[in-house]
Amino acid sequence: MGLMKVFSGSEILALALQERIEAIGVDTVLKNNIQSARLGGFGELGQAVELFIQETEFSKANPVIEEFRMSI
Repeated sequence: MGLMKVFSGSEILALALQERIEAIGVDTVLKNNIQSARLGGFGELGQAVELFIQETEFSKANPVIEEFRMSI
């Protein structure tokens, strides 16, 4: 199985969701294109932070993700 993107947005919101998902025991991968672009000398705008989980963990994490989406 592979990684599944569950969020794309601002860094603050991505970190908040990452904390909630990891609190239930699901590992996450955070891809921060803002920092990558800054270190490369480029600018980056928009939805530049993505949060991924393993596809096999989606059923466990989905209630947390949906609750988070409803709260923003």
